[in-house]
Parts: sequence; structure tokens; C-alpha cells
Amino acid sequence: MTERDRKQSVAQENAILVKLLDPSIQYSDDPLEELDGLATTAGTTVVGKLTQRRDKPEPGTYLGKGKIEELSLCAEASEADVIIFDNELSPGQTRNLERETKRKVIDRTELILDIFATHAQTLESRLAVELAQLEYSLPRLKRMWSHLDRIKMGVGMRGPGEKQLEVDRRLVEKRIRDLKDDLDKVAKRREREVAARKESMTISLVGYTNAGKSTLMNALTSAQVLSADMLFATLDTRTRRWRLPHWGPVLLSDTVGFIRDLPHRLIASFKATLEEANQADLLLHVADASNPEAEQQIAAVYDVLAELGIEQKNTLLVLNKIDRIEDPRRLEQLQARYPQAVSVSAVSRQGLDKLAIAVSDALSKSFSDVEIEASVDNGKLVAYLAKNGEVVSKRYGNEKLFVHCRIPTAHLGRIENQNPDAVIRPYEPSSETEESDAVGDVA
Repeated sequence: MTERDRKQSVAQENAILVKLLDPSIQYSDDPLEELDGLATTAGTTVVGKLTQRRDKPEPGTYLGKGKIEELSLCAEASEADVIIFDNELSPGQTRNLERETKRKVIDRTELILDIFATHAQTLESRLAVELAQLEYSLPRLKRMWSHLDRIKMGVGMRGPGEKQLEVDRRLVEKRIRDLKDDLDKVAKRREREVAARKESMTISLVGYTNAGKSTLMNALTSAQVLSADMLFATLDTRTRRWRLPHWGPVLLSDTVGFIRDLPHRLIASFKATLEEANQADLLLHVADASNPEAEQQIAAVYDVLAELGIEQKNTLLVLNKIDRIEDPRRLEQLQARYPQAVSVSAVSRQGLDKLAIAVSDALSKSFSDVEIEASVDNGKLVAYLAKNGEVVSKRYGNEKLFVHCRIPTAHLGRIENQNPDAVIRPYEPSSETEESDAVGDVA
């Protein structure tokens, strides 16, 4: 089995799914359900499933001898083309399994990389996927030239396979360095783009893959972002304007979905893509409430956020797809476990009003409710307040303008620096009549 053969997409192939189960862990009714979804997304037809409970993997073949024989018979009977493991295999284990089963063997990481390579659309995501693929392939290059191993040379001379391996390794290592340089440039450009938008409040959608983030974004912004009932339908960040009721416009970004045991190479490669989440004022953690493993998926997302170093971000949990929950007690259990979460259905638009209110409240934690006193002809200040906050009311007196507004606390220092004659004080309700000529949405 050459690396070129392995690099071809697994699409249109018959697949057997395999998973080694830890005896100490309680699994769902179908422990291979998620891998089944990944395999289907990649385009394969699942023709068989096999599991084995072991305290630890067999060092050379991952599975025990008897289970490998069973797997070989199953592959022969079902005419399987590929065997997919829901575990990460070493290069040696993959080689030994392929020799024993006479079938192509790939692990969970390689399957996810294959899906990402298929779905990557932008230059940024293509660079990230290629980097992850090459870093995955580098320790497996030896297999590419195994067919030349039997060609021997004289004493002091290396075989052609070994010489070709060194050439390929140098080429791959150079390409990895080039890709990292390109991604560094992309990351710096992304940081500048995100920083340029900091005058607007930013919200980033994060969550387990296929939790409905893109569907929710479409429901909130009419963005017409691609949404599909498949894993990893979205790889590229999309940002749209969301007019938040009684608040004004904010920027809402959709990001790549997470998954348990997400390959570390992908997390590192996609850090530039996830810069939106890193810089966001609020994270909306979207979870599929109808999934039997919703709690585990929520925990997996928090693990990835921790690995990205953004687990301390202000986060609001959104329990999506409540229209798919058949047993009301299931939703009650989730709401009891996550009392601060907002329950919605992006498809039926149920709960979106509650979500908007909860988002406004969450953003308000970083806002100040102030009254600003300035010269009556300071139109530039009024425009700045209208653009970056919510102007609740204005009143005039003695050639002075008094503006009651709610604005991000971070803007107050800039207002003071650029308007030395302005006076900023905490807002206190007054008995005086206010001339209210500004409401709700900010233009």
C-alpha cells in the first residue's frame, strides 16, 4: 500500500468501522455513531462495524489476534475497500493491520483530514489543511518506498528506497516550513482585520460540528451561509452584521466546528481561522440538544477552547434543535444542568427573541451606563456615541448637551482623550424631563 494510494479520497469506497473500547467507560448504544457520520460525510458506504473491549491496545496491531482474524473475514465477506479506526494508530500499527487484512487502513485523524481537504474552500483553510496533512504524513513516508526495500546495494551503499525517503523527507519538511510562513502571514493579516473591527462588538459562534451554528447564523442575520446536515460543513470563518434589538448592529462570526479528539495538528493549523473567536467580545456556544451525547459534546468543546487558550471568554450556551427533542423530560434535564443556557430552534425560530435578550444582557456586562456632558455643538461626539453604543436619550441646557448612553467601557478613555471638555459620570435617573430622540437600534 503506497502513500499515493492512501492520499486518494475514501469517497465511493465500502468501509468497515472499528473501535477499541475502554472497559471503564460507559458508551452509548452505538459507540461508532459519530465515526459513521464522519465516514458518510467523507463519501463512503459503511458495510460493517466491529468493536473490542481491551484494557490497552496490542502494541503491534492495536487489536488482538482473534479480533484481527474476525476483521479480515468481515472485510472479505462485505467486499470492503477500507477499514476505518475510531482511534489514532501509529505508522507501525497501520502497516501491520494492512498486511493482515489486505485492506487499506486509516485512523480517525486521517479521516478527518480527508474531510477537511474536501471541504476547504479558501486559501487560508487550504493552507491549514495541507500543513496538517503533511505533518501527519511525515512519520509515515517510509511506507511510500517499501516496494524498493528488497533492492540491495554493495557495502557502504544505500538502497534506492532509503535515498528516496531522505529526498522526500527534505521536500516535505521544506514545504511544512513554507506553509507555516504563509500561515503566519495569514494570521497577522487576520489579526489586523479583526482589530480594525474592534469599534463594533463582536460575537463568535462556536460549538460541536453539526450543532447548527450556520443555520442559527442564517436565522439571525439572513446571511445565506452554507448549512447542511453533515459534519464539518463549514471550515471557513464567515462574519455578518446582526442588528440586535434594543442594542444596535454587532458582528456575528461562524467558525469551524469542533469534535472530540480533534487532531492537535488541526487545532494548531486553524488558529488563524479561529482568530475571530479569540478576539470576540462574546462566544455563543451552540450545542445540539437533541443529540443523546450533548453533555459530552459540550465538554469536548470546552476542552478545545481550553487548548486554544480562550476558555475564559465570556460565553453563553445555546441549546439548539429543541424542535427535534421527542421527550420533553430530556430538555428539562439539560436546562436543569445548564440553567444559564438559552433553548432555541434555529429552524423554527423558536426562542430567538430570548436569545437576543440574553446576548444583550451578556454584552452589557462590559458596558457602562453613563451620562456625558459636552458642548451643544459637539456633533462629532454624538455621532461617535451613536455608532459605538446605544444613545438612550438627550437633553439640552445652558449651551450644554447631556447624553444618556450605554457604551463599552473600553471606549470611555478614548472619549475623554478626544473630548477634554466633556464630563463623564455614572447615569442616575433625574426628575427633569428628558428629550428622548434616540431609541432602540443604532443606525
